[in-house]
Amino acid sequence: MPRHAAVHVDLDAVSHNVAALRSHVAPAELCVVVKADGYGHGAEDVAAVALDAGADRLAVALVEEGQELRDMGIDAPILLLSQPPADAMADALAAELTITVDTASGIDAAAAAASRAAPGIACSGPGDGWSVHLKVDTGMHRVGCAPHEAVGLALRILDRGLALEGTFTHLAVADEPTRPETVGQLSRFHAVLEEMAEAGVDAGVRHAANSAGALLHPDARLDMVRVGIATYGVGPAPDLDLPIELHAAMSVAAEVS
Repeated sequence: MPRHAAVHVDLDAVSHNVAALRSHVAPAELCVVVKADGYGHGAEDVAAVALDAGADRLAVALVEEGQELRDMGIDAPILLLSQPPADAMADALAAELTITVDTASGIDAAAAAASRAAPGIACSGPGDGWSVHLKVDTGMHRVGCAPHEAVGLALRILDRGLALEGTFTHLAVADEPTRPETVGQLSRFHAVLEEMAEAGVDAGVRHAANSAGALLHPDARLDMVRVGIATYGVGPAPDLDLPIELHAAMSVAAEVS
């Protein structure tokens, strides 16, 4: 080692984990989260290995993270997990990111950016423009619209000429399987989806499950799961009895002094 301590990343372990997750959640799509430089494992390498191992798309937290993946030559679909600021919409569009929206102002900003990039496209008709996902807060209380706002915002997405590619929520305590909140969140999410259908809105790709949801709650898998920590071989919480074997992708070595 050039230094007395080093971090080692085993990309074969990442490949194993993604393939195992792919098989476990099928037929749901697999979205691998590579935010924060792939949880510190190296976003470019993890993204390439994950896609080769069967991931359908990637997810990031920041527009800049998505831009970096594009600059690295990654051309797979990339979902931005939260609504970008209005002044970052143009960059997100230029990088061909699929953004999350959860407010009327965010939807309007996305439509305006799309219209400036291609005048007339973002307002030429319902649902034929830039693809977005609508996030609904069913109990995580971090990002997302209130359930009663979802139908109105979905209609606004279409009215502004954007395409509603997906609708999702985030599970707060799926890593604690005995707690009732996960069932409650899924129930509220399904109620939102039913209201959207009654309003004539296609919710698109429905997704709710994080790593814990994907591994421990089959009812949460829906059309797609978003796996972060499990990709890297770490269980969502200590002492969980996991249905698949995960291989740790990171190790640290140091000299004893």
